[in-house]
Amino acid sequence: LKVIAIDEQLRVIYEDNVHFDKDLPEFKTQGGVYIHSDRLTVTSPVLMWVKALDMILEKMKSSGFNFSQVRALSGAGQQHGSVYWKKGSIQILKNASSELPLHQSLKGCFSVSNSPIWMDSSTASQCRELEKAMGGAQLLASVTGSRAYERFTGNQIAKIYSQNPEVYKQTERISLVSSFAASLFLGTYAPIDYSDGSGMNLLQIWEKAWSKSCLDACAPGLEEKLGCPVPSHSVLGPISPYYSQRYGFSPDCKIVAFTGDNPASLAGMRLQEGDIAISLGTSDTLFLWIQEPTPALEGHILCNPVDSQTYMALLCFKNGSLMRERIRDDCASGSWDEFSKALSSTVAGNDGNLGFYFDVMEITPEAVGIHRFNRDNQKVVPSFPKEVEIRALIEGQFMAKRIHAEKLGYKVCKYDESY
Repeated sequence: LKVIAIDEQLRVIYEDNVHFDKDLPEFKTQGGVYIHSDRLTVTSPVLMWVKALDMILEKMKSSGFNFSQVRALSGAGQQHGSVYWKKGSIQILKNASSELPLHQSLKGCFSVSNSPIWMDSSTASQCRELEKAMGGAQLLASVTGSRAYERFTGNQIAKIYSQNPEVYKQTERISLVSSFAASLFLGTYAPIDYSDGSGMNLLQIWEKAWSKSCLDACAPGLEEKLGCPVPSHSVLGPISPYYSQRYGFSPDCKIVAFTGDNPASLAGMRLQEGDIAISLGTSDTLFLWIQEPTPALEGHILCNPVDSQTYMALLCFKNGSLMRERIRDDCASGSWDEFSKALSSTVAGNDGNLGFYFDVMEITPEAVGIHRFNRDNQKVVPSFPKEVEIRALIEGQFMAKRIHAEKLGYKVCKYDESY
């Protein structure tokens, strides 16, 4: 859990964090999560998140941070995680005593104590059912922006309902991690925002309303448990009196809707129409501002957090930095300098030699293995010279990003030389 405070000139005046494993060892998480024995189910304890919030605010208080100067706060939560509030919890949240840390007041509030998160992949059967109910994967993507994904909240809710209908019945509100965190500050249930909500397989991305067909396919009475979605930049209301009494926040401090980590990245990078941002990590992520999306079976279309009339596209490529490091080790003696020199020694287009490199099953597209093509378009090419291999890898990765972005509706603009 991270906090950052900025002034009106966007200067950072305070930063801190709480590390779940190290600072909250009593929850016994690894990487902030529990990986269950089936290796598919991955959860996080809800109370750990609440206790982390208590802890970070106490750290700020003891460092002399002046909470009374905070005019507004907002936040981002990991996309696709969900929190299940037990019946009657809203009263406990509204009336939490400022004498107690919040986690003590809320300890009995959750019908599911360990929240499913983005790493969970235990809902394959629910995904199949949802796609079937909607007339196929492409039709579901056309409505919600994505085909059925195991980590998406609708499928997680369907699993909870089918495995434990009593727990579902005892739940009065389902939050995303983002709207859950906003609820803690608001002192009442915060609505889900359009942008994070479009990562659930439940929201009609065009109408910005829940899809009745998707809701019905997941669980009964679901619309009431989700509440009405709102634009991502909505001011939800003033901060809960709990924080004024316990920490000295101004009662006028506004809570702005929280959103998912991916939409928040688009906003934080200040992307505009036509821009693309690429994050080169273990997985490579590409996100872009898009006007007229065409949802496909690969990638995601989400509502744009900055402009509710437009969209953002998100593509994830699993064979990212680990694949590049493997080719670096094989072809450049493990040295990035040698890798760069080899890349510079070859020409753009690689003399017609092309390669696609997937050590593990790729997400976009679903493929595995090393696939080389030479300038004569021969498909069985056992190897390239080292410098050709390096350029084939880099060009192949970036070509794939462009091709899949264009499939989702991205248009590559003509370069303006006067710019």
